[in-house]
Amino acid sequence: MAAASRGLVSRLRHLLSAAPPLRSLSFAQLRSFTAEPEFETTTSRIIDPKPGVMAPDSRRTGTIAVKCGMTALWDKWGARVPITILWMDDNIVSQVKLPESEGFCALQIGCGQKKEKHLRKPEVGHFRAQGVPMKRKLREFPVTEDALLPVGTTLDVRHFVPGQYVDVTGITKGKGFQGGMKRWGFKGMPASHGASLSHRSIGSTGQRDAPGKVFKGKKMPGHMGVEQRTVKNVWIYKIDPARNLLWVRGQVPGATGNFVFIKDAVYKKPDVTLLPFPTYFAPEDEDPSQLEPIVADHGDIDPFMAAD
Repeated sequence: MAAASRGLVSRLRHLLSAAPPLRSLSFAQLRSFTAEPEFETTTSRIIDPKPGVMAPDSRRTGTIAVKCGMTALWDKWGARVPITILWMDDNIVSQVKLPESEGFCALQIGCGQKKEKHLRKPEVGHFRAQGVPMKRKLREFPVTEDALLPVGTTLDVRHFVPGQYVDVTGITKGKGFQGGMKRWGFKGMPASHGASLSHRSIGSTGQRDAPGKVFKGKKMPGHMGVEQRTVKNVWIYKIDPARNLLWVRGQVPGATGNFVFIKDAVYKKPDVTLLPFPTYFAPEDEDPSQLEPIVADHGDIDPFMAAD
């Protein structure tokens, strides 16, 4: 008998000797040994990427953009408009989460490009399993079931329309350790009449008698910035499909070069008849480099001539 066969027989004998006798086993345990193994069957849903009709309670996916900086423009009435430029760098759907598998509907969006050597092995395995290129940033957006998109669907700036309101989320700039005046907006101590070296002090922080302590959550000097914040109801001034740029009015959180996350506004909801649903599907014969920027409508009434 070969050495491999002798080793196999010895291991089988050891397992049989360590196993409990059949008489001591219950009927349910004996049945579990003889029953056929059960395999989980997962049904993969086929998602058809085609335009649909958006319902009032439908929820579209958001997108990821890179903050390019701020500038200023003048509209057709001569009013100066502060502008933040956002670049939607190659957004695609990298994963679809369904109620059958995860218990909820969501889309994972990937942005940018990154080399495989700069990613961790679990990240590389995730992208390979989904069949999508390596992405620099990932973000999951909950959606309704009628707004699902298949893996690999491209999202560009025409996912939004000029004139609609969006909510922009980002990580604020780090300010380091700051005092109470800058961090919380305190007015400070008196600037004269005997105030010495305490002009920017926050003043009293507790009590002399009971309980005689500083309560948790007291607004005091400390680290400022590097927190997730959302600016709501940001107005889209212009979109540039050729360069995939989004021009929004006002400021958004984060430094230049940071990632921000854009989604439809919650409070100032846009008109569902104007939004592409579940996203914009470009024609096959379209050349994006030949597209012109689209500016939002500023109305027909001059705001400077309108009577109060």
